[in-house]
Amino acid sequence: MGILTSAASSTCTCDEAEAQEHKTTEALKYKLVAIVSILIASAAGVSLPFLVKKVSYLSPDKDVFFLIKAFAAGVILATGFIHILPDAFESLTSPCLCENPWHKFPFAGFIAMMSSIGTLMMEAYATGYHKRTELRKAQPFDGDEESDHDHDQQGVHAGHVHGSSFVPEPTNSSDLIRNRIISQILELGIVIHSVIIGISLGASERASTIKPLVAALSFHQFFEGTGLGGCISQAKFNYTAISIMVLFFSLITPAGIAVGIGISKIYDQSSPTALIVQGLLNSASAGILTYMALVDLLAADFMNPKMLSNIRLQIGANFTVLLGASSFASLLVLWI
Repeated sequence: MGILTSAASSTCTCDEAEAQEHKTTEALKYKLVAIVSILIASAAGVSLPFLVKKVSYLSPDKDVFFLIKAFAAGVILATGFIHILPDAFESLTSPCLCENPWHKFPFAGFIAMMSSIGTLMMEAYATGYHKRTELRKAQPFDGDEESDHDHDQQGVHAGHVHGSSFVPEPTNSSDLIRNRIISQILELGIVIHSVIIGISLGASERASTIKPLVAALSFHQFFEGTGLGGCISQAKFNYTAISIMVLFFSLITPAGIAVGIGISKIYDQSSPTALIVQGLLNSASAGILTYMALVDLLAADFMNPKMLSNIRLQIGANFTVLLGASSFASLLVLWI
C-alpha cells in the first residue's frame, strides 16, 4: 500500500513539474515576441519625426505634425496619471510592507509632486545658465580711439555697429537649448519607467499576464517614442547624439525584458525591497512625465502663435490629445 501511495505521489509530482515547465516555456515564447514587437514599435515611433521630415505635409512645421504630437502627448499624460502613478501607490501601500511609515503617508503622491517640481527647477536652472552664458558673450566691450576712428571711416560690417559695443544678431539659441533640455529630461523619465516595465514583464511566469502586455506596450512605446522623437528633432542635436538617444530609447525596454528573464528565478516582485524601489521610481517617473506632457509638450504647442491663430488646428489638437489619452486608457482595461 505504501509503495502504491509513493508511486502515485511521484507521478503527481512529475505531472506538476511538466505542467510548470510547459507554462514557463509558453511564457518565454511570449516574452521573446514582446522583445521583438516592442523593439520595432519603439524604433519606429522615435524615428518617425526624422523619417517624415522630407514628406512635405508631415514635416514638423505642418499642422498634421501638431496633431500627431498632441496625440503622443495624450498617451504620455495617460501613462503618468492612470498607469504609472496608480502602480506606485499600489506598490507603496502593499500589505507586504510594514504599516509604519508606508501606510501612514502618501509617499507615491509626494514623490511625484517633488519630481515635478524638481523637473521644473532643473529645466529653469539649466536654461537660465545657458542664457546667462549667452548674455556674457554678448557684453559690450571698449575699443581704442583708433579702432573707433577706423570703424567710422570704413563703415559698419554686417552684424556690427559704430562705437564701443558689439550687438549680436538675433538667434534662436535659447529655444534650441530649451528644446535640448526638454528632450533629455523627457527621455530620462521614459527610461526610468521603461526599465521597470521591462524587468517586471521579463520576470513574470504567467503567459496570461504577458499576452495583453505585448500589444499594450507596443502601442505605448510607439506613441511615446513619437513624442520623444519630435522633441529630439526640434533640439537639432548632431547625428551622433541623435543616434545614441534613438538607440537608447529603442533598446531600453527590450533590455529590461532580457534582464527580467535572466533574474526570473530569483526575483520576487512582492518582496519589500522590490516594492519600495519600484514604487519610488514609478512615482518619480510619473511626476516627470506628467510635467513634461503638460508643460513642455502640450502647453508649448497649444500656446504656439500658429495654433492660436488657427481655430481648426486648435480644435483638432484638443480632439487628438483627448483621443490619445482615452485610447491608452482603453488599452489599460485589456492590460489589467
